[in-house]
Amino acid sequence: MKSVRIGAGQGFWGDSPFPALDVAQSGNVRYIACDALAELTLAILQKARQKDPAKGYVEDMFFNVLLAPCRERGIKILTNAGGINPPGAGRAVCDLARRMGLKGLKIAVITGDDILPRIGELRSMGVDLSDMESGEDIAAIEDRIVFANVYLGAKPMVDALEMGADVVIAGRTSDPAQFLAPMVFELGWRWDDWDRLAAGILLGHLMECSAQSTGGNFSGDWWNIPGMERIGYPVAEVYENGDAVLTKPGGTGGRVDLMTVKEQMLYEVHDPAAYVTPDVVADFTSARLEEDGPDRVRITCVRGRPRPATLKASIGYSDGWLGEAVIRYSWPHAMKKARKADEILRKQFAALGLRFEEILTEYIGYNSLSGPLAWGDGEDLNEVGLRIAVRTRNKLDAARMPRLLPPLALNGPPTAGAGAGGGMPRPRELIGLWSALVPREEVEKQVKIDMLEVD
Repeated sequence: MKSVRIGAGQGFWGDSPFPALDVAQSGNVRYIACDALAELTLAILQKARQKDPAKGYVEDMFFNVLLAPCRERGIKILTNAGGINPPGAGRAVCDLARRMGLKGLKIAVITGDDILPRIGELRSMGVDLSDMESGEDIAAIEDRIVFANVYLGAKPMVDALEMGADVVIAGRTSDPAQFLAPMVFELGWRWDDWDRLAAGILLGHLMECSAQSTGGNFSGDWWNIPGMERIGYPVAEVYENGDAVLTKPGGTGGRVDLMTVKEQMLYEVHDPAAYVTPDVVADFTSARLEEDGPDRVRITCVRGRPRPATLKASIGYSDGWLGEAVIRYSWPHAMKKARKADEILRKQFAALGLRFEEILTEYIGYNSLSGPLAWGDGEDLNEVGLRIAVRTRNKLDAARMPRLLPPLALNGPPTAGAGAGGGMPRPRELIGLWSALVPREEVEKQVKIDMLEVD
């Protein structure tokens, strides 16, 4: 039965490229697929583009490390590292390949996910762009929108592979799309073969977070995961009928078993019986998982349903300014001191006429990670950091707030110490995220593929 091996190369912007190098060198793969984006990433990229219109794509070590070895072995790379500027990413990779002497390398650049210029047109057509969570009308933020990108599926990437691309660079795609595309291309799956597409989406989901299927970020017996200093990224052997085996390159650290795979299977999944993507609605509960030897999990029987008629848009808008600062207190009564400092600061805000849209207080060492799930009163802690953050429309007020913390060293509770980072924190612009649904046909009709070839 025909099959293809696909390796994972990246789980987020800033992920280590060296496990991906192991995939290229010893994973025996034909493709390396990378998920470089999160919704937060688009906001970061927008800030970069505001400073330099040529930016707005993911810039890290990945292509510097992987491009030449993949070219040497005939491995194709698929990535959504184009962010909100895929053409810029395409030019950057083309320039890098030219410097490396990789003549003839074909780089496909996929655009069309950007609907920012069409927000008004879509509204005039009657498209409801209300926020999916709050139901609020988009008119509330329309004059503050800074980016608007729709999640694309795998088809444009398959089209790019059919055009002979060695590297495929897209913008906003669904996380598993990069992994599904080579399966469809190599194994001849139809776009209405819902079960096989669902199997591909499940595999993509298991691979999109780099080492989370191979023992990284594992909440089970993580202390027994071997070789985490050189953890292996997942590799999938995918067969024509949709069956697959998830494994990792030989000689790498980590572990692939039922527990590591199942944990990633449910990661960031709202309804495992209906995992909605642009390509298919996958039923993860139908999957059958069984161990197939050391570091091998076989995945079969995945079922799917027809794809949705709409695509999700991730819309970013200017949402004011963040001011934040940290001050630390030591034993005894560390928590009591931190709470008193918070009380003092809030009274000073009022006295100075500082009015913020939101004030957040966190006690580092007690509830900064656990939030309302923190247990106990924290009174037995050896040390506590008070982090106070405010959101305001006024950049000046965001800058004034942190200046109130240093005087507390002498004018507040005892044993205060400096916060993390040192210096006076600068205000940061906040970008809010808005989710809406757009008719599929209104997006897909504007998708375009441009091919660059290294000379």
